Amino acid sequence: MQKKGPRGSRVKLGGSILALVLLENGRQLRGRMNQLSVNGGLLSLEHPLDEGIAVTVVFHLGSTSIRCRARMLFPMWATQGCLQPFRFVEFAEADHANLNRELESLVRAGASQEEEESE
Repeated sequence: MQKKGPRGSRVKLGGSILALVLLENGRQLRGRMNQLSVNGGLLSLEHPLDEGIAVTVVFHLGSTSIRCRARMLFPMWATQGCLQPFRFVEFAEADHANLNRELESLVRAGASQEEEESE
């Protein structure tokens, strides 16, 4: 389970990172990561997923491969497809540290960011 702590940076990726969403029924959906933080992110998908469903999100960021459990939040329609927010619910400590390191590296490199409210 993730740790609750101070606000983190939410990095805007603009769809530059491909992601695979694995559903519990075995279906796989491809999407693009629009925003990402250590708490979750925002995926661009062709079709929305129901709020509250559990999935596994798989993506590569820099030299790190991330595979973790997440819960889908309420989708928003976009110009093409939808934007589907999600929150990480199970995160191995090593993966969490790797993701944090990669996000900090993107911020240092000048990636667009905004402050994220923690719950």
